[in-house]
Amino acid sequence: MEITLRTVHDEDLPSFFRQMTDPVALRMAAFGPQDPTDRDAFEARLKRIRGSADVLRTVLADGRVAGSAAVYGEPGEREVTYWIDRAHWGRGVATAALRALLAEVPERPLYARAAADNAASLRVLAKCGFRESVRARGFANGRGEEIEEVVLVLDA
Repeated sequence: MEITLRTVHDEDLPSFFRQMTDPVALRMAAFGPQDPTDRDAFEARLKRIRGSADVLRTVLADGRVAGSAAVYGEPGEREVTYWIDRAHWGRGVATAALRALLAEVPERPLYARAAADNAASLRVLAKCGFRESVRARGFANGRGEEIEEVVLVLDA
């Protein structure tokens, strides 16, 4: 399977919205919007990201939209995030997409966050060179409760 990144097109947004409202994916990711079904808030957020210095890319698997990957935040505190359609989980798509994103965005350090029990995401981040920095607790909208979160860092 060929994994590539490209600039986000307007026609990608319905796929992103569908992926980000998948209840299984929301629970696994844990941290997300307060109301993931609020289409107006979703579109406003993506419009803001696309108009900023943040990097947002569409992840393609064999030419089809498989998710998104991004780098956002203030210099020195920038974070990576990715969201892969559940149909592609366990197939190396997230790892390949994150590696491509990291090659495109050379600045370091970069940070990432994951629910402490999200072993798959923690494995992807470790494969890409991130190491655990700190653990904290935070409210997870995707679970409706406070959970343990791992903050990871990728240095030079």
